[in-house]
Amino acid sequence: MDSFLDYLTIECGLSVNTLQAYQRDLERFADYAKVDDPGDWEGVTSDQVVEFLVAEKTPPRNMAVTSVSRALVAIRMFFRFASAEGFVPADVTEHLESPRLWVTLPEVLDRKAVDRLLAAPEAAHDRWPLRDKAILEVLYATGARASETADLTTRSVNRDVGYVHCIGKGRKERIVPVGKRALDALDAYLATERPRLDRDASEYLFLTHTGRRMGRETIWRLVKKYALRAGVSRRVSPHTLRHSFATHLLEGGADLRAVQEMLGHVDISTTQVYTHVDPSRLKAIHKKYHPRA
Repeated sequence: MDSFLDYLTIECGLSVNTLQAYQRDLERFADYAKVDDPGDWEGVTSDQVVEFLVAEKTPPRNMAVTSVSRALVAIRMFFRFASAEGFVPADVTEHLESPRLWVTLPEVLDRKAVDRLLAAPEAAHDRWPLRDKAILEVLYATGARASETADLTTRSVNRDVGYVHCIGKGRKERIVPVGKRALDALDAYLATERPRLDRDASEYLFLTHTGRRMGRETIWRLVKKYALRAGVSRRVSPHTLRHSFATHLLEGGADLRAVQEMLGHVDISTTQVYTHVDPSRLKAIHKKYHPRA
């Protein structure tokens, strides 16, 4: 399995989070199929793969369809690699179909809720309010994922031109414009709080109270904390701000291709889901183009 993980890292360029997820999926499958030694993979059958996926979907695991699909992708990639390298005689997953996924509409905050959330950090209640506000502003201003925000360095933000350099899934790079409010929030954080947090000349933009790089889990907890304080949906996460970023751009008339580029989506169909979130936009399109509207 180590050589497979090296292949995913070096040749496929998968992110650390994806690698960890694939490794967990494969370890669970190996345990299910009773694979104790490398040679045991030769005896694995397609029926075992299907049975494992069914077990993942049903009690007690009750995994979401998206997680089951990801597990199948991990197993498929492993057997394709193992077959090509001669570790197994054949790819037993070659003819397996992926489970069909429902396309669910993302959770989106309206603009007033976003304003309340971004205003939630306060000096009276929080130890590092300027840092936390800067994080929230950057998440909403750029649509960056939590992991991408955690990976930002002090060199990632170009104040003069007004953009943020993000490194997304598969180490793909993109440039995202950033507005004045987010830049002002960053300036305030960089001028006062970050120098107090930075104990070892860290390159990372957002630091914890111990001076270390802030992880995506910590950013997730911060968003939850301030969402609760602001009185917005309990289901708010960093990805909710990403969804809101895309939806509000489209509401304002932004081109779908431009939004796709800013989000870092490879397939525009992933971005198109946001066109279904705004009912006023759909109603306006219907009224303009339907002959009996």
